[in-house]
Amino acid sequence: MRILASAAVAAVLVAAAPQMAAAQDAATSFKRDKHVSVRQRPRPDYEAAGVRLGAFKAYPRLTIEAERDDNIYAVAASETSDTIWRVKPELALRSDWSRHAVGAFASASVNRYSNHDTENNEEYTLGVNGRLDVVRGTNISGSLQYQQLIEPRSAPESLATALAPIEYSLLTANLKGVKEFNRLRITGDLTSKAYDYKDGRLAATGGGTTVLDQDFRDRDQVRYGLKADYAISPDTAFYVALAGDSRRYDITKTRDSDGYNLTAGVDFELAQAIRGQVDAGYMKQTYDNFAGGSRDVSGFSTKSKVEWFPTELTTVTFNASRAIEEAVVSASQGYVSTNSSVAVDHELLRNVLLSGQASFGKDDYDGIDRADKRTGGKLSAAYLMNRRVGVFLTYTYAKTKSDGVDKSKSFTDNKLAASVALQF
Repeated sequence: MRILASAAVAAVLVAAAPQMAAAQDAATSFKRDKHVSVRQRPRPDYEAAGVRLGAFKAYPRLTIEAERDDNIYAVAASETSDTIWRVKPELALRSDWSRHAVGAFASASVNRYSNHDTENNEEYTLGVNGRLDVVRGTNISGSLQYQQLIEPRSAPESLATALAPIEYSLLTANLKGVKEFNRLRITGDLTSKAYDYKDGRLAATGGGTTVLDQDFRDRDQVRYGLKADYAISPDTAFYVALAGDSRRYDITKTRDSDGYNLTAGVDFELAQAIRGQVDAGYMKQTYDNFAGGSRDVSGFSTKSKVEWFPTELTTVTFNASRAIEEAVVSASQGYVSTNSSVAVDHELLRNVLLSGQASFGKDDYDGIDRADKRTGGKLSAAYLMNRRVGVFLTYTYAKTKSDGVDKSKSFTDNKLAASVALQF
């Protein structure tokens, strides 16, 4: 579905960039499409027609957004507010074939602050992806994506003393293979990520600036895994998965690590208007060369999502995740990030969509006395005027409270954004 949408309203962002999903056979035991969520529901009168280019279709889109942020530096006191103007051009190119698929996409975000031009920045993404349908139930897909990004001031790693947000590039490559044997499905997955951070600037004593070195954060992460699903019925399948995780730094070799994540779970779609995927597992990351000797970060892991459809016009989505993330502080090699959220999407009218979300999170740092608690909320409304024009309004609330002897920054941030999206 290609609904007119904007990044301002994630709840109605459909097909912003081509996501190559594996072709599904009507007889598969792993199809979960009895219910249609508000985000997935087709709206032919509001979908982009696209521009025909032979065997391909192009989908251009332009979003113009104004956002009021009451704490642009994400600090606890002496908050600074500003209005940010954004222009977001996007172009997606997709094949229109009965089998196999190829796509490419490009997007950018030009961000300008009304009163604080040191915060001005640009971000962009370029990518290609594809899928090869070998035989029924067997396919191979892959993608390659390059991004030039800005680290948000609200990120746990962001230093409030930096004169401008930290820039970094991210190169992501993915290869995935799927094979079905009647009730058994085997999936192999390989993902590589290369992070390259640019140095920042700090104000120097006595005037001028000094370099804020960020090269120690440059790294390559490779995640590889194998998953086996077994369908006990057309609506329910149990699975086990084992994933390896290798992290290698360009300079700070003491942060190199290897780990794994072993999980078991179930994915389902019940007649009582509920579907989802729930799992639980054990994760471990070992840092052999960390200062003070080998150190492990381990614990319970999950990546679960459940959708509830109380009515055909309302979708309630629950998400939960727990993973090991890399830390920037010198005495800690990593932290366990636990996150949960509940979101409600409601179709007030065919072309008026309302959304609300509440989120909670906690980051527990290993090796130091620090725990960051995060609370968030979002309200949004989308008015789809026709297949080419849409108007969006979003309010976002974020609060972070850092505790412990080695605590970091705490802050509260409120954002109100209005945007107009054009697509063809």
